[in-house]
Amino acid sequence: MSITILIADDEAEIADLIGLHLEKEGYRCLKVYDGQQAVSAMQANAVDLAILDIMMPKLDGYEVTRQIREQHHLPIIFLSAKASDLDKIAGLVRGADDYVTKPFNPMELVARVNAQLRRAKQFNASAPANKQTIEAGGLVIHPDERAVFLYGEPIELTPKEFDILLLLASYPKKVYSSENIFEHVWGETYYEGSNTVMVHIRTLRKKLKEDAQKTKLIKTVWGVGYTFNG
Repeated sequence: MSITILIADDEAEIADLIGLHLEKEGYRCLKVYDGQQAVSAMQANAVDLAILDIMMPKLDGYEVTRQIREQHHLPIIFLSAKASDLDKIAGLVRGADDYVTKPFNPMELVARVNAQLRRAKQFNASAPANKQTIEAGGLVIHPDERAVFLYGEPIELTPKEFDILLLLASYPKKVYSSENIFEHVWGETYYEGSNTVMVHIRTLRKKLKEDAQKTKLIKTVWGVGYTFNG
C-alpha cells in the first residue's frame, strides 16, 4: 500500500515542488491550498503524514493541526517563513512533530519526511507492551485509543504530550532524564541545550491541571529528570 502525504500550502508553486520530489520517492501526494481544504482532505483520505504551511487562508496551520489531532495520530511537519526559535517552539507545542523554515532545501524536507515516517513506524513497534488502561489519581489513560481523561473529562493532548505521559505512566516511579524522554519519544539523539522536553512537560502539566492539585502526577526529581507519581 502506498504512503499518502498531504501537502497544504497556499503557494501552488511550493506545493507542486514538494509534491514533485516526494512523488519521486514513491509517495502519493494530495495537494491543497487552504486550511479548510486540508481538513476536508483528511476526512476523505487515509493520510500517513501532513506537511502544513502555518499562514493559510480560511484556517491556519495551527487550527488545521488541532482539528487533525481530534481524530488522527500521524506525523505533522510545519512549513513556515517564521524562523525564530520562539516560532519553532510554538509550532512544536501546538502539535507539530517537526518544523521546517522557508526557504528550504526540497531534499532536506524529503529526508525529514522519511525520518518522521520511520520514527512513527519504530515507535508503534516499540511502544510499551502495556496496552491496558492506566488509572492513577483521577487520571485514566487508554493507550489503544490514545485517549486521556481527568476525573471523567477528556484531556486534549498533542501526540508528543501523549507519548511522554504514556512513557512515564507505563513505568511509574522510574526516573527519566530529559535525554531519555527525548530519545524515546522523538527517536533522535538528544542535543545539548535543547529545552523541547521541558516545554512539553510544562504544557502537559497545565493540561493535567497540576496547579490545582496537591498531588503532582508528574514529579520533578531535581538534577535527574521526571517520574510519574501515580
